[in-house]
Amino acid sequence: MTPITGLDLTGFTEREPGVWTDAAGLVLSVHFFPLIPDLPAALHEPQRLAAGLAQLVAGAGGGLIEAAPGSVDGVPAVRQLVKMPLGSRPGQAFLGSWTVPRAGSSTVVKVQAAGGATTGMREAVIMAEVGPAAYFRPHPHTEGQPGGLPSHVGDDERWDARFPEHPLTLVRAALHRITPTITFDDRFKALPSFGGPAAPQPPSPGLPHLPPARPGWFRRKGV
Repeated sequence: MTPITGLDLTGFTEREPGVWTDAAGLVLSVHFFPLIPDLPAALHEPQRLAAGLAQLVAGAGGGLIEAAPGSVDGVPAVRQLVKMPLGSRPGQAFLGSWTVPRAGSSTVVKVQAAGGATTGMREAVIMAEVGPAAYFRPHPHTEGQPGGLPSHVGDDERWDARFPEHPLTLVRAALHRITPTITFDDRFKALPSFGGPAAPQPPSPGLPHLPPARPGWFRRKGV
């Protein structure tokens, strides 16, 4: 279970506890980790945090598209958009997430989708319009390219309206829509803040007194 008490699941169907899918192929999942968050820097160091995340994603063979601090239900968090190669076939998967860290635990909300039969069309059209020299660029969060999948302008949000069915567009839009509907249990919100990987961390108190999960625990707004 997680400390999430509200989440708009309009259009999603539950597949297993904490995992939902929709008709467009999006997969929404929620996670709670009773461990010190493995973020590479504190949230008040956004440049160091984004650079560290870019290196971690590149080390796994992917590419960090965006990393930005923000908040979810008033709790400091970091939003990420990531692309990863599909190991079984050509194309990429796109993942959008909020990581909401506390001193000894974290909650993650993740939306993901994979490219289909027309994979690569968005990238090819945009490259043809802007030209190869303007298409690829240094990574926005590191010096040069950290490895993994290259950074390019085709992932920019300004192109989403042109490609409404692209998995990156779908993931980005779903994360935008869902974020304002997320609410947390007050006991999670009251936990000590995450101070960064090098800061002394108190042991996690966990969530010992939250009510057990039951059907309807999430508020399905709009259905």
